[in-house]
Amino acid sequence: MSRHRLAILALPPLALAATATAQDVAEDDAHPIIVVQGSGLDPTPAAPAYDTIEIAREQIVAAPSGRIEDVLGAVAGFQQYRRSDSRSSNPSAQGVTLRALGGNATSRALVLLDGVPMADPFFGYIPLSAIAPERLGAVRVARGGGTGPFGAGALAGRIELESADIAQLAPLSASLLANDRGATEASLGLARPLGAGFVVADARWDRGQGFFTTPADQRVPASARAAFDSWSAALRGVAPLGDAVELQARGLVFRDDRTLRFDGADSSSEGQDASLRIVGRGAWQFEALGYVQARNFSNIVISSSRFTRVLDQRNTPSTGLGGKLELRPPVGRDHVLRLGLDYRRASGELQEEAYSAFSGALTERRRAGGTNSDLGLFLENDWTPVEQLVLTGGLRLDRTTVSDGFYRAVDAEGALVEETIAPDRADWALGWRAGAAFAPDPRFRLRAAAYTGLRQPTLNELYRPFVVFPVVTQANAALGNERLEGVEAGVDLAPAEGVEIALTAFDNRVEGAIANVTLAPNLRQRRNLPAIEARGIEGALSIARGAWRFDGTVAFTDAAVEGSGPSAALDGNRPAQTPRWAAGASLAWTPAPGWRLAASLRHVGAQFEDDLETDVLPAATTLGGYAQVPLGARLALVLRGENLTGETVVTRNSGGSIDLGAPRTFWAGLRWGY
Repeated sequence: MSRHRLAILALPPLALAATATAQDVAEDDAHPIIVVQGSGLDPTPAAPAYDTIEIAREQIVAAPSGRIEDVLGAVAGFQQYRRSDSRSSNPSAQGVTLRALGGNATSRALVLLDGVPMADPFFGYIPLSAIAPERLGAVRVARGGGTGPFGAGALAGRIELESADIAQLAPLSASLLANDRGATEASLGLARPLGAGFVVADARWDRGQGFFTTPADQRVPASARAAFDSWSAALRGVAPLGDAVELQARGLVFRDDRTLRFDGADSSSEGQDASLRIVGRGAWQFEALGYVQARNFSNIVISSSRFTRVLDQRNTPSTGLGGKLELRPPVGRDHVLRLGLDYRRASGELQEEAYSAFSGALTERRRAGGTNSDLGLFLENDWTPVEQLVLTGGLRLDRTTVSDGFYRAVDAEGALVEETIAPDRADWALGWRAGAAFAPDPRFRLRAAAYTGLRQPTLNELYRPFVVFPVVTQANAALGNERLEGVEAGVDLAPAEGVEIALTAFDNRVEGAIANVTLAPNLRQRRNLPAIEARGIEGALSIARGAWRFDGTVAFTDAAVEGSGPSAALDGNRPAQTPRWAAGASLAWTPAPGWRLAASLRHVGAQFEDDLETDVLPAATTLGGYAQVPLGARLALVLRGENLTGETVVTRNSGGSIDLGAPRTFWAGLRWGY
C-alpha cells in the first residue's frame, strides 16, 4: 500500500481523536449531556411517497450465506448481473440493479454506505465482499429513479446501507464458522464509548477452496474450484462538535482474491476508502460529506480451449473522490426544504497484456483510461398541507464531463496496433421528481410518484474492449448518458396489528440504455440502445405475531428492448440476464433473547444469457436456513445452511458451456457478543 494511501486512511481517525479529546475537555468544564446518532439527516416526510423497503439488523445478520448480496436478495427485483455470489464470480460482474433494468455488468442502482457511493470508479461494480453484514444496522432499498444527493447514479433506485451504532453492537464481538468444504469465516469487532461519542473497529476474513462451478461432465484437467480469500477491516467513529452537530469518520480497507473456472484464472480487487461527514440537527439542519477511494483490480484470463494464459489485466488503478453539501433551512412547520450540491470524479487506467494461446508469447500491450465527473445541484421541497397528505417535488441539474479518454495497443516490439484518443465533452441534464402520499386512515395510504434518472457511462464501458473467447466485445468512446423516465403508484395497508401489505405498479423507460449489442456471430460492441421499457408490479407482505415474523416480496416485470438500426434484431427482446419473476421470503422465530431460528426462500425466474435470446438460464429456487442458540450469557452456537434442497443454479450458459452457483452448503460455528 502506497504512503499517500496510508495518509488518506489516517485522516479520519486523527480527526476523530482530536475532536474527542476536545470534547473530553468540554465535558469536564460543563458536563453537557450530548447524544450522538452516527447517521445522516433523517428521511424527509416525502419518504412514504416512494416504493421503499427496510431490512432490520435482525434479518441482516441472519443471512444463510453471511453475504450482503444474500441480504439484499430479500427485496424482489434486486439482482446482480449474474446469479453468482461474491465468492464465485468475477468482481467486475458485480453490478447491481433493480426493476429488471439490467443488461450489462455496471450498476444501475446507487449503493451508499453511510452516505458514500460504493461503486468502483473504473468498472462501476460494487465490492460486495467488503460489505460485512454484521457491520450494518439497517438497509433501505428505494426502487425507482431519483434526484436528491448523488441522484445521477440512482437510475434504477437507491440502496442505502447504514453502519450499526454502539447501541446495536456488543462491546466485544467475535465469530468463527466453518463449512463442510473447509471454508472459514472469522470476524472480530470492538465498540467502545469515546468521550461523548463512540468508536467501532472490526475486521473480517473469509477463505476457502470453493466448489467446482463447472459441471462434472464438462470438467477438464485444468478445471479449478472457485477458491476465494478475502479480508476487510473498518474503523468508524462519531464525536460531537456541539449540542446539535457531530463529526463522523470512516475508513475501510479490503482485498479479495478469487479463482474462476480454470487453474491460473485469478482475479483480485482491493480498496482503501476514507470519508468524513459533519451533520447538524439544529434549526438549520445540514450535512457535509467528503470521501476518497483508491481502488485496484487485476484479472488473468485463461483460454477455454488450450488452457493457457491469453490476457493479463495486471493493473487497473482508479481513484474516486467526491462529496456533498445539503442544507435544510427552517421554512415553517409544513415544509421541509432541501437544497445543496454534490460532486463525483472517477479516474483510472487499465494496464494489460495479451498473449498467444499457442506459443504463450506476448502479442499486445494495452492501455486505456480517462476521467469522468458529475456536478449536481439539487432542490426539493416536501409540503404537508394537512396531516394526512404529503406532497413533494424536486429538481436536479447535472453537469457531466468525459475527458482524457484513450485506448492504445502496441505489439510486442512497441509498434502501434490501434489507438483511440477520445474528444473531451460535457453535457447538462435537468432531472426532476414529484410524489404524493395520502393517508386518510393510519391503516391505509395511497402514493404516487413520477421521476427521471441519469447514469453516466463508466470508464470501462467507454474505453476497455474485452474477449470471452471466441466473442470480442468492443468499447465505445462515444457512449452517451442513460436517461430514465418513470411513474409508479401504490397502496400500503395495515389491516391488522402486525400486518403490513404494499403493492406498487410501475412503468420505467431507460432511453440510451447501454448494452453489449451483437454485430456479428463473434463480435459485439457496447451501444446506446434506443430504450429499455420495464413495466411491472411489486408486492410486499410482513406479518409479526409474538415471536414469529414473516417477510415476503415478489416482483413481476415485463421488460423489453426497443431496437432500431444496428440493434433492430433486438427489438422486443428481453434484456440479457433479466428475469420476469423474482421473489424472496423469510420466516423467523425468536422464542427468547439470543435465540433466532429462520428460513429464507429466494426465487429467480428464467433469464436469457445474451441479447439475442439464444441461451437460457433456467429458473431457480433456493432455500436457506439459520439458527442461533445461546450457550451462555454471551456465547451462541450458529448454524447456517445454503441451498438446502441442492437446487442446480445455472449462472452462465454460452452455447451449452455452463457455470453453476453455490451447491448445498452447511456452516457451523460460535459467536461471542451476540
